[in-house]
Amino acid sequence: MPRTEFKQLLDAGVHFGHLKRKWNPAMAPYIFMEKNGIHIIDLQKTIVKIDEAAEALKQISRSGRKVLFVATKKQAKLIVAEKVSAVNMPYVAERWPGGMLTNFPTIRKAVKKMSSIDKLIKDAAWDNLSKREKLQITRQRAKLEKVLGSIVDLTRLPAALFIVDVLKEKIAVREAQRLSIPIFAMVDTNSNPEGIDFIIPSNDDASQSIDLIITTMCDAIKDGLSDRKVEREKDETADEKPFTLKKSGRKTVVKIIVEDDIEEADEKEDFSDDKIADLLADDDVLDEEVADEDVVEEEVIDEDVADEDVVDVK
Repeated sequence: MPRTEFKQLLDAGVHFGHLKRKWNPAMAPYIFMEKNGIHIIDLQKTIVKIDEAAEALKQISRSGRKVLFVATKKQAKLIVAEKVSAVNMPYVAERWPGGMLTNFPTIRKAVKKMSSIDKLIKDAAWDNLSKREKLQITRQRAKLEKVLGSIVDLTRLPAALFIVDVLKEKIAVREAQRLSIPIFAMVDTNSNPEGIDFIIPSNDDASQSIDLIITTMCDAIKDGLSDRKVEREKDETADEKPFTLKKSGRKTVVKIIVEDDIEEADEKEDFSDDKIADLLADDDVLDEEVADEDVVEEEVIDEDVADEDVVDVK
Protein backbone atom coordinates (compact mmCIF):
# COMPACT_ATOMS: atom_id res chain seq x y z
CA MET A 1 0.00 0.00 0.00
CA PRO A 2 1.42 3.44 -0.92
CA ARG A 3 2.44 5.67 1.96
CA THR A 4 0.52 8.59 0.46
CA GLU A 5 -2.71 8.73 -1.54
CA PHE A 6 -3.38 10.70 -4.68
CA LYS A 7 -6.06 12.81 -2.98
CA GLN A 8 -3.72 13.75 -0.12
CA LEU A 9 -1.14 15.06 -2.57
CA LEU A 10 -3.81 16.88 -4.54
CA ASP A 11 -5.28 18.59 -1.47
CA ALA A 12 -1.81 19.67 -0.30
CA GLY A 13 -1.02 21.27 -3.67
CA VAL A 14 1.96 19.03 -4.35
CA HIS A 15 1.12 19.08 -8.08
CA PHE A 16 1.63 22.82 -8.61
CA GLY A 17 4.90 23.65 -10.36
CA HIS A 18 6.40 26.95 -11.47
CA LEU A 19 5.62 29.12 -14.48
CA LYS A 20 6.38 27.54 -17.83
CA ARG A 21 9.06 30.12 -18.63
CA LYS A 22 10.95 29.20 -15.44
CA TRP A 23 11.05 25.46 -15.98
CA ASN A 24 14.14 23.25 -16.17
CA PRO A 25 14.01 20.93 -19.22
CA ALA A 26 15.51 18.11 -17.15
CA MET A 27 12.20 17.97 -15.21
CA ALA A 28 10.22 17.16 -18.38
CA PRO A 29 9.68 13.45 -17.46
CA TYR A 30 7.90 14.48 -14.25
CA ILE A 31 5.59 17.14 -15.77
CA PHE A 32 2.04 16.02 -16.55
CA MET A 33 0.70 19.08 -18.41
CA GLU A 34 0.60 22.85 -18.60
CA LYS A 35 -2.39 24.85 -17.38
CA ASN A 36 -2.74 28.63 -17.42
CA GLY A 37 1.00 29.01 -17.98
CA ILE A 38 1.88 26.81 -14.96
CA HIS A 39 3.38 23.33 -15.13
CA ILE A 40 1.48 20.54 -13.37
CA ILE A 41 3.55 17.75 -11.80
CA ASP A 42 2.59 14.13 -12.50
CA LEU A 43 1.42 12.92 -9.07
CA GLN A 44 1.43 9.26 -10.12
CA LYS A 45 5.20 9.47 -10.49
CA THR A 46 5.44 11.48 -7.27
CA ILE A 47 3.70 8.67 -5.33
CA VAL A 48 6.20 6.12 -6.68
CA LYS A 49 9.17 8.35 -5.82
CA ILE A 50 7.85 9.04 -2.31
CA ASP A 51 7.57 5.30 -1.62
CA GLU A 52 11.11 4.68 -2.91
CA ALA A 53 12.56 7.48 -0.79
CA ALA A 54 10.60 6.44 2.32
CA GLU A 55 11.77 2.84 2.04
CA ALA A 56 15.40 3.93 1.63
CA LEU A 57 15.18 6.24 4.66
CA LYS A 58 13.61 3.42 6.66
CA GLN A 59 16.58 1.16 5.90
CA ILE A 60 19.07 3.90 6.83
CA SER A 61 17.41 4.58 10.20
CA ARG A 62 17.09 0.84 10.78
CA SER A 63 20.87 0.53 10.48
CA GLY A 64 21.34 3.19 13.17
CA ARG A 65 22.74 5.91 10.93
CA LYS A 66 21.69 9.57 10.78
CA VAL A 67 19.86 11.52 8.09
CA LEU A 68 20.51 15.27 7.98
CA PHE A 69 17.50 17.39 6.96
CA VAL A 70 18.23 20.76 5.32
CA ALA A 71 15.48 23.36 4.94
CA THR A 72 16.34 27.02 5.48
CA LYS A 73 13.45 28.60 3.58
CA LYS A 74 10.78 30.37 5.60
CA GLN A 75 7.95 27.98 4.71
CA ALA A 76 9.88 24.88 5.75
CA LYS A 77 12.09 25.71 8.76
CA LEU A 78 9.40 25.45 11.45
CA ILE A 79 7.93 22.28 9.94
CA VAL A 80 11.33 20.59 9.75
CA ALA A 81 12.30 21.65 13.28
CA GLU A 82 9.10 20.19 14.71
CA LYS A 83 8.82 16.96 12.71
CA VAL A 84 12.51 15.99 12.52
CA SER A 85 13.32 16.68 16.17
CA ALA A 86 10.51 14.25 17.10
CA VAL A 87 12.48 11.38 15.48
CA ASN A 88 15.86 12.51 16.93
CA MET A 89 17.45 13.33 13.59
CA PRO A 90 19.75 16.34 12.97
CA TYR A 91 18.56 19.26 10.86
CA VAL A 92 19.71 22.65 9.57
CA ALA A 93 16.90 25.24 9.55
CA GLU A 94 18.66 28.58 10.00
CA ARG A 95 21.62 28.76 7.62
CA TRP A 96 23.91 26.24 5.99
CA PRO A 97 27.44 26.76 7.38
CA GLY A 98 29.79 26.55 4.41
CA GLY A 99 32.01 23.48 4.62
CA MET A 100 29.77 21.71 7.10
CA LEU A 101 30.34 18.35 5.39
CA THR A 102 33.65 18.80 3.56
CA ASN A 103 35.22 20.56 6.56
CA PHE A 104 33.34 18.63 9.23
CA PRO A 105 36.12 18.57 11.91
CA THR A 106 36.04 22.39 12.05
CA ILE A 107 32.29 22.35 12.62
CA ARG A 108 32.79 19.83 15.42
CA LYS A 109 35.24 22.25 17.06
CA ALA A 110 32.50 24.90 17.12
CA VAL A 111 30.13 22.39 18.72
CA LYS A 112 32.74 21.53 21.37
CA LYS A 113 33.18 25.23 22.01
CA MET A 114 29.46 25.46 22.77
CA SER A 115 29.69 22.61 25.27
CA SER A 116 32.75 24.27 26.88
CA ILE A 117 30.72 27.45 27.40
CA ASP A 118 28.00 25.39 29.09
CA LYS A 119 30.60 23.93 31.46
CA LEU A 120 32.04 27.37 32.16
CA ILE A 121 28.62 28.73 33.14
CA LYS A 122 28.29 25.96 35.73
CA ASP A 123 31.88 26.40 36.94
CA ALA A 124 33.02 28.62 39.82
CA ALA A 125 35.18 30.61 37.38
CA TRP A 126 31.99 32.10 35.90
CA ASP A 127 31.43 34.26 38.98
CA ASN A 128 34.90 35.81 38.63
CA LEU A 129 34.20 37.18 35.15
CA SER A 130 33.10 40.77 34.54
CA LYS A 131 29.61 41.61 33.28
CA ARG A 132 30.97 42.44 29.84
CA GLU A 133 32.75 39.08 29.52
CA LYS A 134 29.63 37.25 30.65
CA LEU A 135 27.56 39.11 28.08
CA GLN A 136 30.03 38.33 25.27
CA ILE A 137 30.11 34.63 26.16
CA THR A 138 26.30 34.33 26.41
CA ARG A 139 25.92 36.06 23.03
CA GLN A 140 28.48 33.71 21.52
CA ARG A 141 26.59 30.77 23.02
CA ALA A 142 23.30 32.01 21.56
CA LYS A 143 24.88 32.39 18.12
CA LEU A 144 26.32 28.88 18.20
CA GLU A 145 23.03 27.46 19.45
CA LYS A 146 21.08 29.12 16.65
CA VAL A 147 23.22 27.68 13.86
CA LEU A 148 24.58 24.44 15.36
CA GLY A 149 22.11 23.56 18.11
CA SER A 150 20.30 20.97 16.02
CA ILE A 151 23.48 19.08 15.04
CA VAL A 152 25.08 18.74 18.48
CA ASP A 153 24.58 14.95 18.45
CA LEU A 154 25.95 14.58 14.91
CA THR A 155 29.38 13.16 15.80
CA ARG A 156 30.19 11.95 12.29
CA LEU A 157 29.13 12.57 8.71
CA PRO A 158 25.46 11.74 8.04
CA ALA A 159 24.50 8.72 5.96
CA ALA A 160 22.20 10.84 3.78
CA LEU A 161 20.80 14.34 3.25
CA PHE A 162 17.15 15.30 2.78
CA ILE A 163 16.87 18.71 1.12
CA VAL A 164 13.90 21.00 0.57
CA ASP A 165 14.55 23.14 -2.53
CA VAL A 166 17.84 22.10 -4.16
CA LEU A 167 18.22 25.55 -5.76
CA LYS A 168 18.34 27.36 -2.44
CA GLU A 169 20.55 24.70 -0.82
CA LYS A 170 22.99 24.39 -3.72
CA ILE A 171 26.05 24.55 -1.44
CA ALA A 172 24.77 21.60 0.62
CA VAL A 173 24.07 19.68 -2.60
CA ARG A 174 27.62 20.30 -3.89
CA GLU A 175 29.24 19.22 -0.63
CA ALA A 176 27.17 16.01 -0.47
CA GLN A 177 27.99 15.20 -4.09
CA ARG A 178 31.71 15.76 -3.45
CA LEU A 179 31.63 13.25 -0.57
CA SER A 180 29.28 10.83 -2.39
CA ILE A 181 26.59 11.18 0.30
CA PRO A 182 23.13 10.11 -1.00
CA ILE A 183 20.75 13.04 -1.52
CA PHE A 184 16.98 12.90 -1.01
CA ALA A 185 15.23 16.06 -2.22
CA MET A 186 11.95 17.73 -3.04
CA VAL A 187 12.52 18.92 -6.61
CA ASP A 188 10.25 21.50 -8.24
CA THR A 189 9.85 22.16 -11.98
CA ASN A 190 12.43 24.98 -11.90
CA SER A 191 15.16 22.80 -10.33
CA ASN A 192 17.79 20.52 -11.81
CA PRO A 193 17.29 16.88 -10.75
CA GLU A 194 20.71 15.76 -12.02
CA GLY A 195 22.93 14.50 -9.21
CA ILE A 196 19.99 13.86 -6.87
CA ASP A 197 19.82 10.19 -5.87
CA PHE A 198 16.19 10.11 -4.71
CA ILE A 199 14.05 12.70 -6.52
CA ILE A 200 10.61 13.61 -5.16
CA PRO A 201 8.97 15.80 -7.85
CA SER A 202 6.77 18.13 -5.82
CA ASN A 203 5.91 21.71 -4.94
CA ASP A 204 8.71 22.91 -2.62
CA ASP A 205 7.17 26.33 -1.96
CA ALA A 206 3.81 25.53 -0.30
CA SER A 207 3.91 24.79 3.43
CA GLN A 208 1.17 22.12 3.15
CA SER A 209 3.13 20.27 0.47
CA ILE A 210 6.33 20.40 2.52
CA ASP A 211 4.47 19.30 5.65
CA LEU A 212 3.00 16.25 3.91
CA ILE A 213 6.31 15.09 2.41
CA ILE A 214 8.34 15.68 5.59
CA THR A 215 5.72 13.91 7.72
CA THR A 216 5.81 10.88 5.39
CA MET A 217 9.62 10.72 5.52
CA CYS A 218 9.66 11.08 9.33
CA ASP A 219 7.08 8.29 9.65
CA ALA A 220 9.34 6.05 7.57
CA ILE A 221 12.30 6.89 9.82
CA LYS A 222 10.18 6.17 12.88
CA ASP A 223 9.28 2.74 11.46
CA GLY A 224 12.96 2.01 10.87
CA LEU A 225 13.86 3.00 14.43
CA SER A 226 11.07 0.77 15.79
CA ASP A 227 12.33 -2.19 13.76
CA ARG A 228 15.86 -1.55 15.02
CA LYS A 229 14.64 -1.51 18.61
CA VAL A 230 12.81 -4.81 18.15
CA GLU A 231 15.86 -6.44 16.57
CA ARG A 232 18.14 -5.29 19.39
CA GLU A 233 15.71 -6.62 22.00
CA LYS A 234 15.67 -9.99 20.22
CA ASP A 235 19.47 -10.06 20.11
CA GLU A 236 19.70 -9.25 23.83
CA THR A 237 17.20 -12.00 24.62
CA ALA A 238 19.20 -14.46 22.53
CA ASP A 239 22.43 -13.47 24.31
CA GLU A 240 20.92 -14.07 27.73
CA LYS A 241 19.25 -17.38 26.85
CA PRO A 242 20.90 -20.30 28.74
CA PHE A 243 22.30 -23.27 26.84
CA THR A 244 23.79 -26.59 27.94
CA LEU A 245 27.26 -28.03 27.53
CA LYS A 246 28.05 -31.71 28.06
CA LYS A 247 31.13 -32.27 30.19
CA SER A 248 32.14 -35.50 31.98
CA GLY A 249 28.69 -36.98 31.66
CA ARG A 250 26.99 -34.00 33.36
CA LYS A 251 25.08 -31.02 32.09
CA THR A 252 26.42 -27.63 32.95
CA VAL A 253 24.25 -24.55 32.47
CA VAL A 254 26.16 -21.58 31.10
CA LYS A 255 24.71 -18.07 30.86
CA ILE A 256 26.23 -15.48 28.57
CA ILE A 257 26.34 -11.98 30.00
CA VAL A 258 27.40 -9.10 27.84
CA GLU A 259 28.66 -6.26 29.98
CA ASP A 260 28.00 -2.75 28.73
CA ASP A 261 30.95 -0.49 28.29
CA ILE A 262 31.11 1.99 31.12
CA GLU A 263 31.92 5.45 29.89
CA GLU A 264 34.47 7.26 31.93
CA ALA A 265 33.29 10.44 33.55
CA ASP A 266 34.44 13.61 31.85
CA GLU A 267 37.35 15.19 33.58
CA LYS A 268 36.73 18.60 35.06
CA GLU A 269 37.77 21.24 32.57
CA ASP A 270 40.32 23.80 33.72
CA PHE A 271 39.21 27.30 32.69
CA SER A 272 42.43 29.29 32.56
CA ASP A 273 42.71 32.84 31.22
CA ASP A 274 43.75 31.52 27.80
CA LYS A 275 40.81 29.12 27.72
CA ILE A 276 38.33 31.90 28.55
CA ALA A 277 39.94 34.12 25.89
CA ASP A 278 39.33 31.39 23.31
CA LEU A 279 35.69 31.20 24.31
CA LEU A 280 35.35 34.98 23.97
CA ALA A 281 36.79 34.90 20.44
CA ASP A 282 34.30 34.92 17.57
CA ASP A 283 33.91 31.77 15.53
CA ASP A 284 34.91 32.41 11.91
CA VAL A 285 33.05 29.32 10.74
CA LEU A 286 29.74 30.97 11.55
CA ASP A 287 30.62 34.48 10.39
CA GLU A 288 31.67 33.76 6.82
CA GLU A 289 30.35 31.51 4.09
CA VAL A 290 33.08 29.17 2.91
CA ALA A 291 33.33 29.10 -0.88
CA ASP A 292 32.80 25.66 -2.34
CA GLU A 293 36.11 25.78 -4.21
CA ASP A 294 38.08 26.69 -1.08
CA VAL A 295 36.62 24.04 1.19
CA VAL A 296 39.20 21.73 2.74
CA GLU A 297 38.44 18.09 2.11
CA GLU A 298 38.78 15.77 5.07
CA GLU A 299 38.91 12.01 5.23
CA VAL A 300 35.49 10.46 5.54
CA ILE A 301 34.98 8.30 8.60
CA ASP A 302 34.11 4.72 7.78
CA GLU A 303 30.60 3.40 8.33
CA ASP A 304 29.39 2.82 11.83
CA VAL A 305 30.47 -0.38 13.48
CA ALA A 306 27.62 -2.60 14.55
CA ASP A 307 26.36 -1.79 18.03
CA GLU A 308 26.15 -5.38 19.19
CA ASP A 309 29.14 -6.74 21.08
CA VAL A 310 30.50 -10.04 19.74
CA VAL A 311 31.17 -12.73 22.34
CA ASP A 312 33.20 -15.79 21.44
CA VAL A 313 32.32 -18.94 23.43
CA LYS A 314 34.84 -21.76 23.35
